[in-house]
Amino acid sequence: MPYLVAAVVLVGLLSMVNLLLTVGVIRRLRQQAVRQDFDEPMTRGGLAPGERIPEFAATTTKGEPISGELLGGPAMVGFFSAGCRPCKDLLPLFVERARQTPDAVLAVVTAGSDEDPAPYVEQLAQVASVVSEEPQGPVQSAFKVAGYPTVFLIDADGTVADSDYIMPTTAGS
Repeated sequence: MPYLVAAVVLVGLLSMVNLLLTVGVIRRLRQQAVRQDFDEPMTRGGLAPGERIPEFAATTTKGEPISGELLGGPAMVGFFSAGCRPCKDLLPLFVERARQTPDAVLAVVTAGSDEDPAPYVEQLAQVASVVSEEPQGPVQSAFKVAGYPTVFLIDADGTVADSDYIMPTTAGS
């Protein structure tokens, strides 16, 4: 009987130590997450504000040619990936903004071999010229897109006014 009491007390003490260590690890992870989220801004790569759009050539899903020269400005250009959850979340906001803007709108959809870009293309084609291309295709390479989603606002002179992985707030002029 005394061994049973000692075993129960030992298991209880070990459980308390384990609980304290777990709470300490959770607090440390939360502190690191806060520092990581707010100390450094998230960068996606891509053309920086003030840079000119380099020349590119592609064909839209409707068979129309599109290039940096034909795109001109002001314009809104969005890059989406079919397997990307943040892209799916941003898509309705992009479509709504595209409906409201008088500027040209270009959407570029990329998909891996096991992904179907059709749902994105279908929604975007209602409000934008759509290019569907392989990852790092000519349009993505020209804009130096490194992550999805990415949205660029282009000024009338063909320079980048703003870019972000969420909907930029400044308008092209």
